[in-house]
Amino acid sequence: MSVGARGVKKEYEAGIMGLSVGIVGLPNVGKSTLFNALSSAKAEAANYPFCTIEPNVGVVVVPDPRIAALDAVVKADKLVPTVINFVDIAGLVRGASKGEGLGNQFLSHIREVDAIVQVARCFEDANVVHVENRVDPVGDIATVTTELCLKDLDTVQKRLDRARKMAKANLPLEKLATDICEGLLKHLDDGKPARSFKLPEATDAPLVLRDMQLLTSKPAFYVANVDEASLSNLTANKHFMALKALADSEGAPIVPVCASLEEQIAELDPKDRPEFLESAGLKEPGLNAVVRAGYELLNLLTFFTAGKVEIRAWTTTKGAKAPQGAGVIHTDFEKGFIKAEVIWWEDYVRLGSEAKCRDAGKLAIEGKEYVLRDGDVVHFRFNV
Repeated sequence: MSVGARGVKKEYEAGIMGLSVGIVGLPNVGKSTLFNALSSAKAEAANYPFCTIEPNVGVVVVPDPRIAALDAVVKADKLVPTVINFVDIAGLVRGASKGEGLGNQFLSHIREVDAIVQVARCFEDANVVHVENRVDPVGDIATVTTELCLKDLDTVQKRLDRARKMAKANLPLEKLATDICEGLLKHLDDGKPARSFKLPEATDAPLVLRDMQLLTSKPAFYVANVDEASLSNLTANKHFMALKALADSEGAPIVPVCASLEEQIAELDPKDRPEFLESAGLKEPGLNAVVRAGYELLNLLTFFTAGKVEIRAWTTTKGAKAPQGAGVIHTDFEKGFIKAEVIWWEDYVRLGSEAKCRDAGKLAIEGKEYVLRDGDVVHFRFNV
């Protein structure tokens, strides 16, 4: 239970979502500390390599102030934010693609997540060991990327061998797979991830790539684990700036956090957090930016259903049409979809009720071709 804006007890529930972001990196760069701060599930964090062996999974609420804004109008009994799963995966070392360290487990766990956040150490501390006895975030990222590329090279080579054999039967898909795999092998061999590989324009090209389930084809972003002093002056942190240059060159998001500070914030009583954040010079926990980056990286959007019983945030992919959104709530809603009554969340908050939005012409009746927007408040009509 949590206290709502009106000072009354209000029930919060976590929505259920299967999409997951894997937290990866070399041992001892702060992955488990970051995970502990993200999730109420406490992973063991200690100053030695391979502290994490089996991956820990935490269900993390996606920060969204629109829920509180809608609740100020609706005064619902229950608020249900959307969530995302974060997975703390064992640290990788050089040679993981050949089974070094916990390589095989590490790589299999990465294969199961939908996106990756690479954590890199961007602080100096003689008391925290580094598996390669140095502080070099760009080098750390290169080590992880190289191992993932090496594993993908094996996968692509096997697919190429199969495509060449089957292409003799004059199968167009296998000819296409041959061309894609030959290009991918060179791309990966240059240390470049599959997600930056330019596919041919053929309709089936994405299918060929998707079926290989390559580790480096997963979307990725970076978390720079900095010391607390760097938060107010990131440009003075040479390690952060080097990692930012790498991220910018790839067009990848980068989020600076002080993982140890974030863990302290997460352990505080919620009512004590604003004062602590202010004393640390932060407007919000850095983890909020990490969660949002993961959510956006998965190409997701949030729409809402709002009523006295509950305000609930629902997740679907960007570009989803109204029937698909209805299907997120229940498959019957999609099968029997008739129409969607849609209000933009800001109009709902400004005007104060669904009825007033209707009277002001701010409630739209949309059909099967309507593309949902991030922030729509929707009432689906269906018949089964």
